[in-house]
Amino acid sequence: MSSPTASDLLARARAAVREVSPEALRDELASPAPPRLVDVREGEEFAAGCIPGAHSLPRGYLELRAEGELRRDERLVLYCAGGVRSALAAATLQQLGFEDVRSLAGGFNRWTDGGGAVARPRALSAAQRERYRRHLALPEVGEAGQARLAQGSALLLGAGGLGSPAALYLAAAGVGRLGVVDSDVVELSNLQRQVLHTEARAGMPKAQSARLALEALNPHVAVEPHVLRLDASNVDGLVARYDVVLDGGDNFATRYLLSDACVRARKPLVHGSVYRFEGQVTTFLPDTGPCYRCLFPAPPPPELAPSCAEAGVLGVLPGVMGLLQATEALKLLLGAGEPLAGRLLTWDALSATFRTLKVARAAGCPACNGQPVPEVPQAGCALGGG
Repeated sequence: MSSPTASDLLARARAAVREVSPEALRDELASPAPPRLVDVREGEEFAAGCIPGAHSLPRGYLELRAEGELRRDERLVLYCAGGVRSALAAATLQQLGFEDVRSLAGGFNRWTDGGGAVARPRALSAAQRERYRRHLALPEVGEAGQARLAQGSALLLGAGGLGSPAALYLAAAGVGRLGVVDSDVVELSNLQRQVLHTEARAGMPKAQSARLALEALNPHVAVEPHVLRLDASNVDGLVARYDVVLDGGDNFATRYLLSDACVRARKPLVHGSVYRFEGQVTTFLPDTGPCYRCLFPAPPPPELAPSCAEAGVLGVLPGVMGLLQATEALKLLLGAGEPLAGRLLTWDALSATFRTLKVARAAGCPACNGQPVPEVPQAGCALGGG
């Protein structure tokens, strides 16, 4: 018995797979529950133009990456250039147990011939492809995810112990725009843990020193230094300009101020803090979880809240917590994984113990309920930014 030809395989695939016309797909994409689009063309074809919102998964990687990037129970519409590769890919997904898979009749060519909308993803240069090669190999990132990072932005409060590692790794990851807020200057006592800075830059504003370090690490990242103290007159304007905010502050007043602004602007806030040998990290997602005031309704008395300068901090501790903050920020920008929303991750360096504590939204929280918030006096912080 002769082996089936390519034409035979295509005929079988088309007989087994439902097709959807470009006209019907346009209506479905405008509905409240649109299907998920999957572009099975090669990366170069996808970069030249795609249907808006499509996920790139080249046909050659389908069996390898489908389980990690697609859900079996979601509605999928696959497309290629003319409808051949997508029909074969859809048949393969059906064999793998995917429940609702269709192919776009006529593919991308018929879509564009009919006046369908086209998006052009940001293409990576050859140098960027080499720089981010380990990211591109991850199904959860890939070229589309790396482009999202390049288009994303993050605001870091503090260029100190927490802000230093967070900023370095966000820059290394290729986040396109980083804002650094810090009113202090580099001091020799910072260098034990604040790895953005060098002895040669002692006396320089930390935000400016951060810019030199980050641009030297990755010239593709735009760094915006904000040499100022965060207050009620500038916090809303700063927060509004960025996609995600990282809190590496060193006092309660600034932390409450930043959290309240993120709640108003509905921006995610990644909180980190350290004290001696202990640290904690959590992510606040407005409207879907608690905020900083839910976690700490009121600051402790000053005598119970010594600053890191008074109590000390192990130099590597803010490095660990700052990297966890950067990880949370990257997950949010990529839309990957599960953020630490409603969970507080703590680490005891001396015992090498991680614990996860559940944090509930406080019913009477004034910030979450849009009510006036009490003013918090400037004071030391028992868990600071290092």
